[in-house]
Amino acid sequence: MVTTEINPYEMAVKQLEEVASFIKLKPSVLEYLKHPKREFIVSIPVRMDDGSVKIFTGYRVQHNFALGPTKGGFRYHPNVTLDEVRALAMWMTWKCAVMDLPYGGAKGGVKVDPKQLSEGELERLTRRYAFELIPIIGPEKDIPAPDVNTNPRTMAWFMDTYSMAVGYTSPGVVTGKPIEIGGSKGRVEATGKGVIFILNELVKKLDLKPENVRIAIQGFGNVGSHAALDAYRTGYKVVAVSDVSGGIYDPNGLNIPNVFDWVMQNPNKQITSYPDYSKITNKELLELEDIDVLIPAALEGVITENNADNIKARVIIEGANGPTTPEAEKILLGKNKIVVPDVLANAGGVTVSYFEWVQDLQSFFWEEEEINSRLKKIMVKAFDRVWTYSKEQNVSLRMAAYAYAVSKVARALELRGIFP
Repeated sequence: MVTTEINPYEMAVKQLEEVASFIKLKPSVLEYLKHPKREFIVSIPVRMDDGSVKIFTGYRVQHNFALGPTKGGFRYHPNVTLDEVRALAMWMTWKCAVMDLPYGGAKGGVKVDPKQLSEGELERLTRRYAFELIPIIGPEKDIPAPDVNTNPRTMAWFMDTYSMAVGYTSPGVVTGKPIEIGGSKGRVEATGKGVIFILNELVKKLDLKPENVRIAIQGFGNVGSHAALDAYRTGYKVVAVSDVSGGIYDPNGLNIPNVFDWVMQNPNKQITSYPDYSKITNKELLELEDIDVLIPAALEGVITENNADNIKARVIIEGANGPTTPEAEKILLGKNKIVVPDVLANAGGVTVSYFEWVQDLQSFFWEEEEINSRLKKIMVKAFDRVWTYSKEQNVSLRMAAYAYAVSKVARALELRGIFP
């Protein structure tokens, strides 16, 4: 969960300022990149099942268009704020640039607890949110995708609403859709799978073997669950996983396929209800002593200056967006920890979203084997580029990734110029 003292947008700007100083970015370009290109705030009236009407607040922030249309998910969460969405949109700009995707960054969100709504109420909320965003979204403008508490079903409602408004079926307006209506094979698993592709490359660099690497994963939603499943299949020992309720732990390793199947069959149950394994808190999971790799895959701001000194894992791979504050990262790096930044580690989702968008635009679809092969190729290339720069310049992996991304976007701005 995001703690009250952490402002995600201030955190994102601070990260940008640090990299701007390192690459000697022009002050005017820095000022330009600090501010989102466009911010949209909407009121969303929803007729509830009991006949009453509730008003929810929705956001869509488009950070930068220099490299192409904007891309980014939208989330449903009671703690959504404009500053959170601003930060996430900025991070999406850097993520797309790191992966050499022809996108700028965007993000959206609705301040709502989706667990308190029926399926019908969620559908009406989604459709009204989509309708309110029609002036600023589209396959050539801004392409939303799933994020926290949204899923392929949500994207189907969103796409259908947009299509009804424009008068023709437009599958390319969103990604992360069901395969039957233009979604891509491999999209659901892509973010978690990408995290493990990055881990595999790092393990090679560190001359380790998967069977000797112990992992803890905070978060067992779409990203964390598929990362855990892929890690298990690759041969890593996953000793702990968690959700908002807490976690389960076994020093001998969890049977992740069994846990995954149980969660899929019991979507409304908390993971701490899973039998057999020891129960731990999320705090305890983050600070486990017998792990090599920690994968925070929940929400931003979970590793702070208050707990960074207690992190025992040698490697932190950011499956979530912004889970480590700048102050916390300084502490971790001071203890010779390796932090693989979110803009690299969890970019598998937006990369396969790019594949989905391309497939929708040309109405030609690829097999999952080709999807995974293309994803691995792009992620390995990005990792190698960031790793090499980090070693050559003696900087953190985040600084290396940001230096490449910010320089790429700045160069595009310079080439395009300022209109008029």
